[in-house]
Amino acid sequence: MLAGKRLLISGIANRESIGAAVALQASRAGAELVFAAFPRDLVGAKEVAAECAGSVAVLGVDATSEEEIAELEEGVRRQMGGLDGALHAIAFAPRPALGSIMGVPASAVQVAFTTSVWSYAAFGSMLSRLAPASGASLVGLDFASERAWPVYNWMGPCKAALRSLNSYLARDLAPAGIRSNLVAAGPLRTRAASGIPGFETLVRSWEKQAPLPWDVTDAAPVAEAICFLLSDASRAITGEVLNVDAGMHAMATWLGDETETAARPA
Repeated sequence: MLAGKRLLISGIANRESIGAAVALQASRAGAELVFAAFPRDLVGAKEVAAECAGSVAVLGVDATSEEEIAELEEGVRRQMGGLDGALHAIAFAPRPALGSIMGVPASAVQVAFTTSVWSYAAFGSMLSRLAPASGASLVGLDFASERAWPVYNWMGPCKAALRSLNSYLARDLAPAGIRSNLVAAGPLRTRAASGIPGFETLVRSWEKQAPLPWDVTDAAPVAEAICFLLSDASRAITGEVLNVDAGMHAMATWLGDETETAARPA
């Protein structure tokens, strides 16, 4: 499905990262890969690169820095010549921005927004200069941003902004034949998830409300959806948010059994 596609995969911290699952799936599907990793994650990213077919360069980048993204672009150009697609799997919020909505310093919110939203636009701009005339695909990661959760806090507004940005990028990248889409995944036990206070609340919500089974340790369904969006099979899809969450987004309330439901007051 991805034979000969040159793909940039970001956000790999270790084997449990969503980016790692995508990279391994894309490698099996025939893609040529280059990784972009935060400097502290280079060792983990290189371990994943060693599991992929062929030689995979691992480039360091702080995605909040315009200078480092420019350096990443040059590094990708040297390694690959160009790109047919990119996965933006980058998000971060300082702990104060995850612990509350109110009383959070503006500086913490700015870091969360720059890392999680602005950098997606920066990837789109970079891809527009690296893509062939036939076009390319940009994919990012979302999480149920249309609702307020007992946890997540400022990352929720950031993901809502990411959804809006996705629509604007779909508009502005289309003349170059570049698609922009998001995958809204259910909760997965990644290193990023371990930094969310009350993450188990999200896990319990999926256990009670998702109509299909959801395995928080298995990123394969999400990776397969991302690979589809990176492939030519999605050539007429842009501005989309693809929910890969076991149907959780479509349910209005928790799914109790008939006995439990009957016992509740009308």
